[in-house]
Amino acid sequence: MTGGAGAGPRRAFLIVMDSVGAGGAPDADRFFNDSRPDTGANTLAHIAAACAEGRAEEGRSGPLRLPVLDGLGLTAAVRLASGAEMPGLGAVPAGLWGAATERSPGKDTPSGHWELAGVPVPWDWTVFPKADPAFPPDLLAEVARLAGVAGTLGNCHASGTEIIARLGEDHLRTGWPICYTSADSVFQIAAHEQVFGLDRLLSLCAGIAPRLHAMRVGRVIARPFTGTPGRFARTANRHDYAIAPPGPTILDRAAGAGRQTRGIGKIGDIFSGRGLEAVLKGADDAALADHLLDLADTAAPGSLTVANFVEFDSLYGHRRDVAGYARALEWFDGVAGRFLARLRAGDLAIFTADHGNDPTWTGTDHTRERVPVLGWGRGTRPVGQVGFVDVAASLADHLGLPAEGPGRSFL
Repeated sequence: MTGGAGAGPRRAFLIVMDSVGAGGAPDADRFFNDSRPDTGANTLAHIAAACAEGRAEEGRSGPLRLPVLDGLGLTAAVRLASGAEMPGLGAVPAGLWGAATERSPGKDTPSGHWELAGVPVPWDWTVFPKADPAFPPDLLAEVARLAGVAGTLGNCHASGTEIIARLGEDHLRTGWPICYTSADSVFQIAAHEQVFGLDRLLSLCAGIAPRLHAMRVGRVIARPFTGTPGRFARTANRHDYAIAPPGPTILDRAAGAGRQTRGIGKIGDIFSGRGLEAVLKGADDAALADHLLDLADTAAPGSLTVANFVEFDSLYGHRRDVAGYARALEWFDGVAGRFLARLRAGDLAIFTADHGNDPTWTGTDHTRERVPVLGWGRGTRPVGQVGFVDVAASLADHLGLPAEGPGRSFL
């Protein structure tokens, strides 16, 4: 399972398993799902326990099986993060392993990714109240003006699938966009891809984004859907308009040094395209896995690749689907094995996460957790309790970039 630094130009791969938390965040009591604090949330340990107890049998069966990630040190990382065990797992680590703690005051996607890239968030995000209505009238008036319509629908906290099922027919009748939010710092606009128009929806989101960003709302998200009443379905053409990171990230630094940089999945949206020579997207995580495998073969010497695999979070964590989350982990473990088999001497691969989303927990929001840090290519050893920012510092160290920012390399 181990690789060596070797000779010649080194490549680095950062793979973010969206929401795959390991519990143990020291400030979890300050973050809530409904009225319950996140204290005790543990995405990985609770999924493993459910599998071992036969409570995650849909589409899979038995204890959680993650031979590749566990072989790198996953169980040891969870134990370090939270003191919890992973029933059915427990391989002797053959990679680099540790647990990372976030300092940014959020449990959202941009906060986690930016801090992993070396830039903690220096502000508190604006989150819309769980009230009906949720948004200021002047904000919705501006949305309607930009859309060229007389009003908007929604104006509440909602699940994306639920709100298009409930308001999709009204949207087709009126032409009004559907505006909603969640416990994250987001403003989401749903519209029918054919009837309202995809380009029109994207233009609307781009037009309203600067106003939301000025309010410290992290993302404006275009949520296109298709179909007819009773048969609406969201499409893969989602697009996030995120605030730009408040400082130079590891991607900016690598690009500035003339290195090839690649983003896979949501990375382009999360970093507002900054520091990225190319972004590779796909309809699902399986398509993103193909991109990752291809780049293991083709990425240039000295390059940096950052990937996000979102479906753990979007399809299973928020929907509190334990068996689905377990299936996704087991599928990804196979991807990780094929990916590592293609890497070269001198490469570094780090697997980590941006936050938690415990599918056994109350509510539907992310959970504040530490995250595992698993490394291939720099020997077999524990790195201990580290910060999210230390991931960026370690990538820079491996790539031979100057040390900058608040992190310290654990290599």
